[in-house]
Amino acid sequence: MDKKTISRDGTSLAYESTGQGPALILVSGAMSTGRTVAPLAVPLSDRFRVVVYDRRGRGESGDTPPYAVQREVEDLAALIEAVGGEAALCGISSGGALALQAAASGLPVRQVAVYEVPFAVYEGGAKERAEYTERLTEALEQGRRGDAVELFLRLTGMAEEMIQGARQSPMWPGMETIAPSLAYDDAVMGDGLVPRERLASITVPVLAVAGDAGPAWMGEAARAIADAVPRGTYRSLAGQTHMVEPDVLGPVLAEFFGG
Repeated sequence: MDKKTISRDGTSLAYESTGQGPALILVSGAMSTGRTVAPLAVPLSDRFRVVVYDRRGRGESGDTPPYAVQREVEDLAALIEAVGGEAALCGISSGGALALQAAASGLPVRQVAVYEVPFAVYEGGAKERAEYTERLTEALEQGRRGDAVELFLRLTGMAEEMIQGARQSPMWPGMETIAPSLAYDDAVMGDGLVPRERLASITVPVLAVAGDAGPAWMGEAARAIADAVPRGTYRSLAGQTHMVEPDVLGPVLAEFFGG
């Protein structure tokens, strides 16, 4: 990341931008940094100034305790100011919940697109989220970062043998490094349910996208988001999972943000 801006509470935020045109900020989800979503900038940078950044507590950005979701909204406010005073937002996974929160908070946002925000729309979803929050908080308070990462991977539905394989991989130390930020994404997701009242206050156009090759409830969650906002649109991408291909999602986003 070659640029820095400072959030309201003094936290340093690392970001970089590519391309020319209206500003578009990509917001990453849990266990990810700006580099994770950077490939999505490629198909968008011929029409937009695409900004990727490290959310607080990860990558090259700083962190200032205590954490609050409002601090991450202020981070986006600082970024928007740094790139011209207005921007569109695209949030991936739980980053989508943050992007929607920012729009509902009245930031100068033109449009919002989100991909597979994992709001629970299935029976027992709120209970599952509450149990995850409790166990995650306990693991992080006790310094058991590896256990925290395991909890998150189980929440995503990863098979046990794959989790144990991940523990042996070269990527694991990096995952443990940003494990404390799992609590941030958990806070952003709230009780895990679609925040319909908050979404109803968003006045800008919102595109909610999901792949059709993953769990059906992901699509239902995206549809619920589109239904809850006054100017919502739902799109399904054929053959896509939660690990969406940038070359498939990119053109859909370009059409929406360019409209």
